[in-house]
Amino acid sequence: MSDKKIIDESHKIPDKRGNGKLRREIWVDEATGRVTRYNLAYINHNIHAGDNGRVVGYDNAHDGHHRRYFGVVEPIKFVSFEDIEQRFEQDWIALKESK
Repeated sequence: MSDKKIIDESHKIPDKRGNGKLRREIWVDEATGRVTRYNLAYINHNIHAGDNGRVVGYDNAHDGHHRRYFGVVEPIKFVSFEDIEQRFEQDWIALKESK
């Protein structure tokens, strides 16, 4: 069984729209196509200096599935990768709208 990175994206957000960067990395099991690893993050060093600038993020790189929010790491219940993407999008939109 081998994992393959299928998405490795980084999008710069224009200064007038909030600055920062959206990062998206996804790995799948080559045999099944199932997502095995992921990293979704909004990075903005102007808003949060800690955690390498990660304001909000979701990943399962180590110690299970978790959410990072302004440096606080909390475990989350994993339902599906689609659910994780939706939760990340909701967090990102809420942050964007609060500015």
